[in-house]
Amino acid sequence: MDVATRIGLACRGVLYALVGAVAVQVGLGERSKEADKAGAIEAVAELPFGAGLLWIMMVGFVALALWQISEALFGGGETIERAEAVARVAVYALVVVSLTSVLTKGKASSDDEKSRDITATLLGLPGGPVIVGAIGLGLVVLGGYWVRQGLVKGFRKELDRAGMPAPARTVMDHLGLGGFVARGAVAALAGILVCRAAVTFDPDEAGGIDAALREFAGTPAGPWLLVVVALGLLLFAAYCFGEARWRRT
Repeated sequence: MDVATRIGLACRGVLYALVGAVAVQVGLGERSKEADKAGAIEAVAELPFGAGLLWIMMVGFVALALWQISEALFGGGETIERAEAVARVAVYALVVVSLTSVLTKGKASSDDEKSRDITATLLGLPGGPVIVGAIGLGLVVLGGYWVRQGLVKGFRKELDRAGMPAPARTVMDHLGLGGFVARGAVAALAGILVCRAAVTFDPDEAGGIDAALREFAGTPAGPWLLVVVALGLLLFAAYCFGEARWRRT
């Protein structure tokens, strides 16, 4: 499980690296690509020995999901940390679904499509807008928590810093700072989109990573803000590779 979990953390880095790279292209004018995990998985499938790489990623993400289930149930810690573990289980489960879809069908639904489908289903339930709104607020809070983790370097407690060389500690501090702030900003904006869907009772207002990233391009700062956030995701991808080596599991 330790080896599989570390493989999973490295695979998470691969996904974020691909998402960040596509997001940079989107910010520079490429509008036809999807900057999300499903698009990243399809990009891996197109590589030589892509199917084998996807099976390795499947093992890694299943291990990550099992690990986070144990963290949510038995890990202790603050409520927000348990909530983060539950959120990670959901995210990793969706990644496994996307991996399975690409391996069996050659294509996966985009994160935006999944978000809208789930939102539409929830809106159809009694009290649906309240449920969707609560989920949106939860994403906003989680995003804020990740931003704070980056700013105060709260991620340090997850690393075996005693076993890290001094230069590696410095590099991981910088990667974690930029990466967690960018990741948190994307999650918070995705939560705002979900809240907007709850208020308007329109699932099309919801969206995943790709929709959230494109919202940054629509701000007064323009596409360059999207490029900055995308570069932050690349920093988080590099952090994931370091985490695969030095994470406490």
